[in-house]
Amino acid sequence: MLFSPRGQSLPAAVVAWVHGSGLSGVDVHTGDDLLAVALRSRPRLVIFDARGESARSDLWGACRRLKADSFTGIVPAVILVDQASGAFERALGAGADEVLSTITSDTEVTQRLDLLLRRSDRDVYVHPSTRLPGTIEIEGEIARRMDRGEGFAVCYADLDHFKEFNDRYSYFDGDRVIRLLAKLLHDVVKGTCSERGFVGHIGGDDFIFIIPSDMVNEACAEIVTVFDLIVPFQYSEQDRRAGYFFGKDRRGQLHRVPLMTLSIGVVTNERRHFTSAAQVSELATEMKGYAKTLAGSVYTVDRRTDFALTGGEPTPPRPPRAISVIDES
Repeated sequence: MLFSPRGQSLPAAVVAWVHGSGLSGVDVHTGDDLLAVALRSRPRLVIFDARGESARSDLWGACRRLKADSFTGIVPAVILVDQASGAFERALGAGADEVLSTITSDTEVTQRLDLLLRRSDRDVYVHPSTRLPGTIEIEGEIARRMDRGEGFAVCYADLDHFKEFNDRYSYFDGDRVIRLLAKLLHDVVKGTCSERGFVGHIGGDDFIFIIPSDMVNEACAEIVTVFDLIVPFQYSEQDRRAGYFFGKDRRGQLHRVPLMTLSIGVVTNERRHFTSAAQVSELATEMKGYAKTLAGSVYTVDRRTDFALTGGEPTPPRPPRAISVIDES
């Protein structure tokens, strides 16, 4: 999107970059039009042409309005300035993510705009609370490992009794637990798998971590063990000593709520061939659902093959806290 009060042509290097990036442009000339279009479609970026604009121009206020709204604030704002005194400072004061001047070389224009989009994608694709990669990056990581033919495990981690914890304490305490779990998953996965480990945050108390298939027992066992050690200290001393608290269900009836536990569903490509990230996600969700039916903090590993996807009975925990679903009969 181009905001140009004067309607002048963009520099040739900017035009070439826009076309080379496969972007299409929409011209707007007022702050109201800019916000109306941005709120409807959230553009890839907005270029403000401030060449020749004075300090009293509406352009600076339009950029501030774009960056002030929580929905449009993530849209990258590029401001083109000339060498007029104070133009660069006004651009930064208006909230510009990038400022290009009339003396910026063509090569530098291209590099700066490429980097701007890269930074923007990174900011959009991570969860704002934990700064872990979100759904798009999770799907991309699964696809990349499938393409490379690696042996991998996708592990879906979810808290049990988290909603009741939020209801008893506060969303602030709940967010603290989410960040604590994110750090635990990141530290254990990176500590055991180094660069071969990936941790993503779907949202809420749902996380995905991807590790080599031969590291499942080591990583998951450590995660659930450490989680059980630290989670009691997120409760008041009274609740921690009792090991539960009384909460109300949707009907307003009191019931005993145990301390939070962690359920992890694990899917690997050791015994089957996956065709898409969506298929892996569906099976990991299924295994997470099964894990949540078991008591305590556990991880369940899907041992079925492509030819045996139904029935079967869970085996006893082996090793401790590892529950494997087997369907070979």
